[in-house]
Amino acid sequence: MSEIKRKRGRPATFDRAAALETATRLFWQHGYDGTSISMLTDALGVTPPTLYTAFGSKEQLYCKALESYRDMTQRNQAGLVSAHSTYETVRALLRGSAMGFTASDDGRGCMLMVGAIQHGPDGDGAAKLTKAARVEVASQFEALLAAGKANGELPPSTDVSLLAKFYVSFVQGMAVQAIDGASRDELEALVEVALTAWPGQR
Repeated sequence: MSEIKRKRGRPATFDRAAALETATRLFWQHGYDGTSISMLTDALGVTPPTLYTAFGSKEQLYCKALESYRDMTQRNQAGLVSAHSTYETVRALLRGSAMGFTASDDGRGCMLMVGAIQHGPDGDGAAKLTKAARVEVASQFEALLAAGKANGELPPSTDVSLLAKFYVSFVQGMAVQAIDGASRDELEALVEVALTAWPGQR
C-alpha cells in the first residue's frame, strides 16, 4: 500500500526547490500560456501526476513561481534602496532593472511586468495575481516618491501618482525591449533619458 502511494506521489529524490527554480525560469522565458505542461514535465524530469501532486495545477505552480521570482527581485533591489536622495534611489532602481532584465539569456525581461498579460481561459487566476503584484510595485514606487515630496526633494506641485505611473510604465517598456534583445548598455542609456522627466532638483 505504501509502495502504491509512492508511485502516485513524488519520487523520494524529488527536489521541490530545484523544480520550482526550473519552473520559474520556464515561465519567465515563455510566459504563462507559452509554458505547456509537457515543457514543465520534460524540464523537471517528472510525469504529469508527479507535477500535480507536488504543485497542484499549472496555475498554482505559476503562482508559486511568481512568488519565487518576486522574492529574488526584492532581494536584488534591497541593496539599491539607500539613504541617498529619492532621485538617486529611483535612478538605482531603474538601472538595477536594466541589469536584471538583461543578466541572462535564460530569462530576459521581467516575469512580473510581462508575464500572463495575454492568457487563455485557464490562466485567469495567474493573470489576476500578476496584475496584483504589478499594482503593489506601483504603490511602493508611489510611496517612495511621496516620501521625497514630503521631505522637499520634489516640488509641492508634483503629481506623485502620475510620476510613479510614468516610471513603472517605463520599466514595463524596458522589459519588452530586453525580450527583443536590447543590451544592458542600451537600457541604461534609456534610463538616463527617462530621468530627464524628473521634476525639480536632482
